[in-house]
Amino acid sequence: MYHRFEENKYPSTNIKIEDFKKHLKLITDSGFKFISHEEFSNAIKENNFEKKLLLTIDDGFTSFYKEAWPILKKNKIPFILFVNTETVGANGYMDWKQIKEIANSKNGYVGNHSHSHDYLVDMSDKEIRRDLETSIEIFEQNLKYKSEFFAYPFGEYKKSYIEIVKSLGFEFAFGQHSGVMDKTKNHYELPRFPINEKYGEIKRFNSLLKTIPFPYKKIFPEEKYLTKEKNPPNVKILFFDEKLNLKNINCYSNEGDKWKKSKIEFLKDNEIKIVLTDKFTTERGRINCSLQENNGEWRWLGIQFVIADL
Repeated sequence: MYHRFEENKYPSTNIKIEDFKKHLKLITDSGFKFISHEEFSNAIKENNFEKKLLLTIDDGFTSFYKEAWPILKKNKIPFILFVNTETVGANGYMDWKQIKEIANSKNGYVGNHSHSHDYLVDMSDKEIRRDLETSIEIFEQNLKYKSEFFAYPFGEYKKSYIEIVKSLGFEFAFGQHSGVMDKTKNHYELPRFPINEKYGEIKRFNSLLKTIPFPYKKIFPEEKYLTKEKNPPNVKILFFDEKLNLKNINCYSNEGDKWKKSKIEFLKDNEIKIVLTDKFTTERGRINCSLQENNGEWRWLGIQFVIADL
């Protein structure tokens, strides 16, 4: 997942265009096939998880149109551009003419990213529904279709929010927690690797391309929106019975606003508890778990919580 291109005063959401070009080459050289939104949908529904990569860009900044779009167009690389409808045409954002150009191209697809791009997870269900319904109406007015693809602003969601997304006819919804997709992933909590200047550094990017799925049965708590009373959460991961050599798992979290290794308790052979000793003190609590296989490959699993009442 990318946001801005060559907007170097925003390093947390920006990627330098020369690094982006290197990323595309690394992806190709690593044996991945770039897939379109349709190929992604078919692969998920058919449980076809060969080596594929879906490229996504959030927010519809003008810098994407100026810097990255010509490269993707020239090389016929498919992608999804997620846009929030309220800022279309505002300073620094693509206008509808540019967005329609993407939507009418052979390799670009435009997905829904809400109307306001506000912190919807903090709003009431009624307000969330109204915001998404507004975006759907504007999509249909301007693009003549209703997208089945949704990306949560800031990657934030809660159980009731997910149910609203489902009820409005979306088939897939993406967060911003890192991880590799497989058949065990919830279609409304799909992971993506966020890429920016820091996390788009070539050595790290190359390591991401070597990660493999980390299948799991369920993550507790299911509610990812944490009130003050439930922070820190009681985090457990239930895996399938197949042997994953879980004794070698490592997890890190940003509890206390500092990344550190978490203590792990084994509840069963296929269930672990991640012991958090401090509260999450930033807007988003993150946990990343990895497991190295005997062949040297790394399984990767990311979890994101939204922290209320800060």
